[in-house]
Amino acid sequence: MLKRFVAVGSAALIASALVAQAKPLSSEDFSKHPNVSSVSMSLEGDMLVGVIADPSKKGETRAAAYWDISGKIDTTKPLVPSAITPSSGKTMFFAASALKDRKSLWFTVQPYIGALYGCGEGRDTGATKKYLQKAYMGNEMITEIDDLPSGRAEIGANKDTLRCFELVGETNIETLLPLDPSKIIISRASTKNGTSYFSHDLANGREKFLYKASDTQAIAVSSKDGMPVARTELEYSGGAWRQHISLPEADGKFSREDALSTDISNRYTMNVVGRQNGTGKYFVITDKFSDKTSVYLYDAGANTFSDTAVLAHPEFDITNLIFSQREQDFGELLGFVYDGAQSTTYWLDPEMKGIQDGLDAAFPGKNVTLSDYTADRNRVLFQVSATNSPPAYYLLVDKSKVAVIGSERPWISEESLGKGELVYYPARDGMKIPALITYPAGFKEGDKAKGAILVPHGGPWARDYAGFDSSGWTQYFASRGYIIMQPQYRGSAGWGRELWLAGDGEWGQKMQDDKDDGAAWLVSQGYVDADKIAIHGYSYGGFAAIAASVRPNSPYQCAIAGAGVGNLAKLSNEWGDNRIQRIVQGDTVKGMDPQQNTDKVNIPILIYHGDYDVRVPIFHSRDFYNGIKDRQPDSEFIVYKQMGHQGNKWLPEHKGDILKQIDRFLTTTCNM
Repeated sequence: MLKRFVAVGSAALIASALVAQAKPLSSEDFSKHPNVSSVSMSLEGDMLVGVIADPSKKGETRAAAYWDISGKIDTTKPLVPSAITPSSGKTMFFAASALKDRKSLWFTVQPYIGALYGCGEGRDTGATKKYLQKAYMGNEMITEIDDLPSGRAEIGANKDTLRCFELVGETNIETLLPLDPSKIIISRASTKNGTSYFSHDLANGREKFLYKASDTQAIAVSSKDGMPVARTELEYSGGAWRQHISLPEADGKFSREDALSTDISNRYTMNVVGRQNGTGKYFVITDKFSDKTSVYLYDAGANTFSDTAVLAHPEFDITNLIFSQREQDFGELLGFVYDGAQSTTYWLDPEMKGIQDGLDAAFPGKNVTLSDYTADRNRVLFQVSATNSPPAYYLLVDKSKVAVIGSERPWISEESLGKGELVYYPARDGMKIPALITYPAGFKEGDKAKGAILVPHGGPWARDYAGFDSSGWTQYFASRGYIIMQPQYRGSAGWGRELWLAGDGEWGQKMQDDKDDGAAWLVSQGYVDADKIAIHGYSYGGFAAIAASVRPNSPYQCAIAGAGVGNLAKLSNEWGDNRIQRIVQGDTVKGMDPQQNTDKVNIPILIYHGDYDVRVPIFHSRDFYNGIKDRQPDSEFIVYKQMGHQGNKWLPEHKGDILKQIDRFLTTTCNM
């Protein structure tokens, strides 16, 4: 248990770092690079790495940071990086991962204009504007950050394959092999050749090709020896696609498990996540036997599941299991993760539970996440955040003292932010819809908001979490008196199978009804007047905003659509480079096509899109705008130069201007 002085000392350090913040928040509060982000700790607990706002360039670019924590740590003052490596040219750091043996992995994006030769998302012919994502290996004190080999270790790789690795290959860490002093397992995925797996020796940089998965396969890797523990593959047979899971036998060959195989049309979740020590039975996360994903034991010899779930949550999905990675109890189950309003770890291990309970007591009302920890648990990297609290990083030392690493946005005070809540509201057909609410700053029971903004998430096979929203799409507007609703409409993943499947084929129809019903619920609760509601979404959420503008009896004064799909027919034709996604999700994308209904537009819409977006090509927005601009002359279309689809492919000026433009549109055109 943490001592009481830990809470007092940590609070004092945070308070000293905060800057007094006038209300409302500015767009720069969210557009500026985070002071620190993506912090992780090595297996040995001797170093930290992360991405910081480069102090040598007044925070206008991002840099790689390294903290040497191998010696005694002074917990009375914030930790200061031991080494900083600036971004180079147009290459931008956006994430980092500490490994072991003083090595680290760094992820960057960089703009690219050129031919893709059929590699990845983008046009097959001519030049494509997009961002390339790269992974680099850093040495001790990040004095060198070198490009990882791009598939050269793969036997028989041809010129086209190597070119695809160079252009769009993605490198990921599969396991750090915690029992090995220097080797790790990495994977590289390319659109032309599936995913290949390599043993990488951190001591000398040498690699050994191990095995490969095709573009319809995925392999789960053992953290003990790096060998496959399960293989998932899609197979077309008898006029339908099926998902099969195979498990390794003693001779190294895979045996297909009939009990783990499912029809894609049923779309059961079926994930093999580990093996039980002693029995050799497999832990499987599945929703085959209940609405929410739970954990069952699977006996490969008998080809049967346990009669009941060994781990289940009454309300939410269990999404992952946590196993010990240290030698003395390797593979023992330490805890599980479930997704409620936020992702939460429930520790079964008494020592880890004690650490969690102590930190929860030290940071009341916050979400405390244990990120990395040493084998002796004497050093624990953890993150603290909340809907109304930007993420901050800390290091627990000797189970009793806390060192401050830093807050992502220390210039934002909690007084400027609205509190959040998970609610449920009824859809018109009776289905219960979850939603995350962000109240205006200082909101009290009985208050009425200035206006409301519905913010449906992208995906749509995704979901929102009740954490701090660094985009500003909730808190920037909550600080201006708006109440924000993030409806987890049917078709959202992570809230149960019934809600997920209910969205199939309902784009712009029942999925859209859920959003409109959320707006009606806000009015019924007295939170907002019916004539003060807008909708703003991005990606699929952008589709929802576009669809809202052409549906009759709209509850919205106006719509704002970022990088939205406007043409369902063309989405089906240009689904992207992920074959598995096309197989699993493609047939579910049906419903009302906004491009075929531009003559029905009845509210003004602000549309914005990046010209480097290849996930949702810009023609979706341009064509829709051209179809409605004469009928709704108050509508607008803004093109952002050199902006990609994902947030790590946005420049600060993109983020800041989007907030300003939405604010302007709401207060003028929408009269909110």
